[in-house]
Amino acid sequence: MKYTKDHEWLRVEGDLVVVGITEHAATALGDVVFVELPEVETMVAEGDEICVIESVKAASDILAPVDGEIVEINDKLVDNPGLVNTDPTGAAWFFKLRLDDLAVLDAFMDEDEYADMIG
Repeated sequence: MKYTKDHEWLRVEGDLVVVGITEHAATALGDVVFVELPEVETMVAEGDEICVIESVKAASDILAPVDGEIVEINDKLVDNPGLVNTDPTGAAWFFKLRLDDLAVLDAFMDEDEYADMIG
């Protein structure tokens, strides 16, 4: 698994990248009450706002970590946004991206580097 400075995790599954937020981010947000997901087949560029997460504390955006195409979304989060708090690195993934080159993921942090960043 790889990590971004924006507290997203990236997990490779075959030729796709699954994207979610880290436990650290989920804890900082507090109880998540709403998730807005992107449309499937949307082409995104690194840094694009893709999802909106609202909690009792704040609203936050999930940004595209890389360029790619949204090929699947996690509809379970729409009906049960609290999954973000109970299983942020498992059942609460947000979307799956198809990339031209998975090698771009080499630039992201591994688990130890992310742990060092969040202290």
